[in-house]
Amino acid sequence: VATDKLGVLNLKKSKSVFGSVGKDKTVPLLSPPPIMNHVTGHYRRNEDNPQNNQNINVNEVEEMETQEVTTMDYITDSGGGEMDQTQNGEVVIGPQPDPNMSVQDAEMEEDEARSEATFRFTVHQFSKLKDSVLSPACFVRNLPWKIMVMPRNSHAQDRTSQRSLGFFLQCNGESESSSWSCYAVAELRLISVRPDVENFSRKIQHLFYSKENDWGFSHFMAWNDVLDPEKGYIKDDAITLEVQVVADAPHGVSWDSKKHTVNCVINMTHGYNLRKKPLPVGINFFLCILLSILGYVGLKNQGATCYMNSLLQTLYFTNQLRKAVYKMPTESDDSTKSVALALQRVFHELQFCDKPVGTKKLTKSFGWETLDSFMQHDVQEFLRVLLDKLESKMKGTCVEGTVPKLFEGKMISYIRCKNVDYSSTRSETFYDIQLNIKGKKNIDESFKDYIAKETLDGDNKYDAGEHGLQDAEKGVIFSAFPPVLHLHLMRFHYLQEPDPSNPANYTLHAVLVHSGDNHGGHYVVFINPRGDGKWCKFDDDVVSRCTKQEAIEHNYGGHDEDMNMTVKHCTNAYMLVYIRDSELLNVLQEVTDADIPSELADRLAEEKRMEQVRRKERNEAHLYMTINVLLEDSFDGHQGNDLYDPERALFRVFKIKKMATIAEMMEMLADAFKYPPEQIRPWPFSQRSNQTVRPSVLDLEADLHKTVIDAAENMNPWNVFMELLPPDSGQTALPTFDKETDVLLFFKMYDPKQKKIHYCGHSYLPVTSKLSDIIPLLNERAGFPPDTELLLYEEIRPNMIEKISNFNDPLEKVLEELMDGDIIVFEKEEREELSDLPTCIEYFKDLFYRVEVTFVDKCIPNDQGFTMELSQRMTYDQFARAVAQRVGTDPYLLQFFKCQSYKDSPGHPLRCTFEGTLKDLLVFSKPKVPKKIFYQQLSIRVNELENKKQFKCIYVGPKMKDEKELILYPN
Repeated sequence: VATDKLGVLNLKKSKSVFGSVGKDKTVPLLSPPPIMNHVTGHYRRNEDNPQNNQNINVNEVEEMETQEVTTMDYITDSGGGEMDQTQNGEVVIGPQPDPNMSVQDAEMEEDEARSEATFRFTVHQFSKLKDSVLSPACFVRNLPWKIMVMPRNSHAQDRTSQRSLGFFLQCNGESESSSWSCYAVAELRLISVRPDVENFSRKIQHLFYSKENDWGFSHFMAWNDVLDPEKGYIKDDAITLEVQVVADAPHGVSWDSKKHTVNCVINMTHGYNLRKKPLPVGINFFLCILLSILGYVGLKNQGATCYMNSLLQTLYFTNQLRKAVYKMPTESDDSTKSVALALQRVFHELQFCDKPVGTKKLTKSFGWETLDSFMQHDVQEFLRVLLDKLESKMKGTCVEGTVPKLFEGKMISYIRCKNVDYSSTRSETFYDIQLNIKGKKNIDESFKDYIAKETLDGDNKYDAGEHGLQDAEKGVIFSAFPPVLHLHLMRFHYLQEPDPSNPANYTLHAVLVHSGDNHGGHYVVFINPRGDGKWCKFDDDVVSRCTKQEAIEHNYGGHDEDMNMTVKHCTNAYMLVYIRDSELLNVLQEVTDADIPSELADRLAEEKRMEQVRRKERNEAHLYMTINVLLEDSFDGHQGNDLYDPERALFRVFKIKKMATIAEMMEMLADAFKYPPEQIRPWPFSQRSNQTVRPSVLDLEADLHKTVIDAAENMNPWNVFMELLPPDSGQTALPTFDKETDVLLFFKMYDPKQKKIHYCGHSYLPVTSKLSDIIPLLNERAGFPPDTELLLYEEIRPNMIEKISNFNDPLEKVLEELMDGDIIVFEKEEREELSDLPTCIEYFKDLFYRVEVTFVDKCIPNDQGFTMELSQRMTYDQFARAVAQRVGTDPYLLQFFKCQSYKDSPGHPLRCTFEGTLKDLLVFSKPKVPKKIFYQQLSIRVNELENKKQFKCIYVGPKMKDEKELILYPN
């Protein structure tokens, strides 16, 4: 029973589903591997299990790595005092590797990044052990692994106390990080001291992480059995514990995938002990360069992408396809919507980046951004959709036809009559093959099932035309296989007529694996990148070298009889990729810089540069603030209150450090607008207490050394009106402005004929000046004769416009609470009688009640409707006429419905005698969102409809099938 040191149980069982995969290049058949048991349940005492007590047979593991056995002693003093732990420093190297061992396994020589190690810990004066003790660390996958030993006490069913040896494996126990994890399998052994007694061993497998960083057995062996010399495990009151651990590359720690997958560099350094004998400087420098361009990187796990990362790595290592992908024309493609460009980007980063590569832009371009998208389509569908998109993009280019050339095979479906000379055949193409594996011992049986002949007889006879119904055989045979074959749990060696000059021998290139249970799991891929038998495991962002055994024989899955278990957990391959031996060099041809069009490389480099700029901006955003600048021409055409509409204004946006001075801001703005500093003056917009926004003075002399954020009073963004010296003024600098004696005023002219406001500039005026003095200036700016009589008003706030009657008093008396940014509206004194808004007072009152209303046809599903700007004071007849004019119908052939805000649907119909205003019909909604009213077009007038009763009935035809809904309107 495998548990952590707290006694939490973790028993599991692996499964075996799919047939074996060949160890050589020609795809022979193998038997399934042996089954290992482990199940999850409540904690209980485990009786001795012979299956758990078997030693790992090193000879059974093909091409096993070189292993290191480290011996460590645990020593106590003879006086029974506190215990110390020491390491005797002796390192015992295991057997030297077989000269026939594969090159890769010889390369994976012992180092701290190794995947496997065996180490020992000797505990002296074992009988006096009272507390838990830890061995010194042995490093595997760059993580420290330790043996943990402790005495454990429990109560048997008869309430007697039982003492046992607790034996655990600890991983990364002293780390304070909570984000790391590492999956490992291990065998925990109590070493025999007698030649006639076998080691006692038990196996565990566990995902080690911060909250479960140790795993093992609370009751590895009864304490008395350990102490009994006849059992053969203790000598001189000392026991030796041994652990053989095999670990996956860890997540959440510093793991350099590129460094740990550089094969040629390992070859070059073979013979050097890197920890004891440093390389010459020149070679070391050369290796650093090689490290940057060799090796492989992973893809980030960005959630909800299931099998995509595994498939992308597989396609990336199909080098001939990668070359063709680079050559697709994407110069004019939208960078957010182009699948082709997104795939080019991913491939380019996989080839040249040192860190894991993101895929969010690819999934966004593909339209599959949620887990549902991947769950609703299997890997076969995803692959076909992706290859179809690539094939379409390659049409008409120098790489047209690459996809079918690489992946397309042909099969022939046939029906052959048994008793007459008649047959029918049809040729079909395929990009992959999917076989049924249920009830099959291996892939060979699955494939024979695929091509098995089906007999058509009895009631299912074949219609052979002039021969009538005939007994026949139906089946498929393969006529051609592609250079790259994608198999979903399958492989083959069946040909219609094998060509001896081009045999169907294939090399296994990739194994796509799913591990987990029926509630989810994890996807990885094992790839043989160069087709030379050197395998790597691609586990999202982590890439590591692995043995052929890990890539192939660990991924068989489970048996059907396991399916009734409480927890269904397995690791099995769901897709295999083979490359035809005769095409191996062509498909895996080297991809160099020269294969990447310069236009694509430049575009991706520029994208990368801009991403770095944006990342820097995001990281430093808290140090900066935004200044939104408006020039005076932005006020032209504005028809509302104040000087501009914040929602529609076209600001010039500037970023500046919050701690920059006003002097530095002025220098930046002068440089941006190409004006000398004396010809520009900023007027910050300020929010007044009456809800208006007007320019205010910034004292440049007093505030020149003030920080921008202080001057802005912490407003971010800071909106500013930038006054520029007009080029035709004839002046060399803006006029001086005295904030004590001068005031900045803005002017608007109202035209009642057009019912429009015209902006007429601004002016500095002494607070003691009279309005009569500026009337000639206003006439000049409006284009009126100099002696035109004018009416003047002060725009105080929305729907509050006050007429100015005394032109001869000083401004400080005439205008209410005179401030910089005040607005004077003027118009001709002669009234425009024909206008329904004859004065600016009526104009601004109408403006105050204006509202945008969206009218939606309730009879059209998902109708977007149309939006009109109307007055909330309109009567039913007024807005009905406006809508009817827009729709092109009679107002009385429209019926309106108030919107039910809580479900955004039409409520009860509105009677045409409604006496309220439009305002009464509008339900509150979010600001800046148009209000909504539903309508429908009628076939009879609405005033007639309101005096009738709607009556629905169904007309049924003579055969009770032809139904039609009738709507009648009886009085």
